[in-house]
Amino acid sequence: MIVWLNGTHGVGKTTTSRLLQPLLPDARILDPEKVGETLMDVRPTLRTTDDFQHWDPWRPLVVETARQVLQYVGGTLVMPQTVLVERYWREIADGLAAHGIPVRHFVLHTDTDTLRDRIRNDTDMGPSTFRFSRVEPYSEAARTWLHAEAEVVDTTDATAEQAARQIASAVLG
Repeated sequence: MIVWLNGTHGVGKTTTSRLLQPLLPDARILDPEKVGETLMDVRPTLRTTDDFQHWDPWRPLVVETARQVLQYVGGTLVMPQTVLVERYWREIADGLAAHGIPVRHFVLHTDTDTLRDRIRNDTDMGPSTFRFSRVEPYSEAARTWLHAEAEVVDTTDATAEQAARQIASAVLG
């Protein structure tokens, strides 16, 4: 099984995934961003883009990487990654389904003011122009398709630990 943690940049996916992993039996974290980083290392570089998700190989490589890892170790993969383009999510979800891999898709959500405050005051990464640039695209995705496609976990007044426990409870039933 895959537990996909979606939501905009700065909402707490990475932290929540680290706290969620030990709550799920035989769980491991697989960060799809590493697939993007691998593509960013191709030389000469692939066409210029502001987001590696726009490169066509990224989505099938994420699916294949998850399939291979699950085939090798079994259990559950916790995958923290923002996906705001519906077509990209469909490619990933359909690709995993074609391999018979069940996915629980969660969206970590917070209100815009809280999100901007978290980005501005992030002690690990500091304020991030990239993260700020994704606030509006996230709002658009949330309004048009994303919240209908996932289980929404409101983190406005919840800690990452509370969010992780809520997701674990939902997954373990």
